[in-house]
Amino acid sequence: MAELGINIAGLKFKNPVLTASGTFGYGEEFTDFIDLNRLGGFIVKGTTLHPRQGNAYPRLAETPSGMINAVGLQNKGVQYFIDNIWPRIKGYDTNVIVNLSGSSVDDYREGARMLNEVDGLNCIELNISCPNVKAGGMTFGTQPEMAAQVVSAVRQTFTKMLIVKLTPNVTSVADIAKAVEGAGADAVSLINTVLAMAVDAERQRPVLSTITGGLSGAAVKPIALRCVWQVYHAVQIPIVGLGGIMNATDAIEFMLCGARAIEVGTANFIDPAVTVKIVEGISEYLDRHGCKDVNEIIGGLKV
Repeated sequence: MAELGINIAGLKFKNPVLTASGTFGYGEEFTDFIDLNRLGGFIVKGTTLHPRQGNAYPRLAETPSGMINAVGLQNKGVQYFIDNIWPRIKGYDTNVIVNLSGSSVDDYREGARMLNEVDGLNCIELNISCPNVKAGGMTFGTQPEMAAQVVSAVRQTFTKMLIVKLTPNVTSVADIAKAVEGAGADAVSLINTVLAMAVDAERQRPVLSTITGGLSGAAVKPIALRCVWQVYHAVQIPIVGLGGIMNATDAIEFMLCGARAIEVGTANFIDPAVTVKIVEGISEYLDRHGCKDVNEIIGGLKV
């Protein structure tokens, strides 16, 4: 069997399969279906400095080959996570990563400082697809300068591995990736959801309470592959690819385009055991192609 282990910025993963934030809860919800220890890691639901109630219902809409969500980062805040969630999930033999979101640079900086002090927590994924309340609601991750600003602020208080999650809702995702690389990101993950909306023709109203939301699922994979490919050729730091990964073949496509690891999101709602199946599928693919190590295929797309 081929070696599946990877290394991202000095942090070791037993395989390249992670779960995407917001689709896997705190991991505990899936223990009836899979052994979490078989994963390279799992990323907990989006966490903010202060508790958030999320958006009004309805906030989910099914769409062909995907779903649109506008949950709104409902969570009980960083301190609640540290006191109540972390003690329950820190014992798994895999990497547990916290997805940190914020509505101001100060929120990000303080949330990162608190998480930096958590013993055994070695990595955060920074979600910069959030509106900056001090900049008229403009999303942090849509301008290189703003993206670099928030990453630089987090770097002041967070000394461990920092992954920055990028939005595809920009003119050039490569420019954003280069900006966060320069500001101190250890890796980037992409893509976050694609801005979308759903309409109820009979009621002549939007389906979601927020009108627009984030599209995920198989429908976004071609966009995500393009973004990963572009960023792979623009930065030197590792890439974690996600967006529409439904099976092992999808995961391998992302790795061929340059992703060192992948995250599985919407597929978890369809098959709670899909992550373990993807781990097995990658292993089978490597054996079939005579590869001794998963790193052999990263960026191996023949063009």
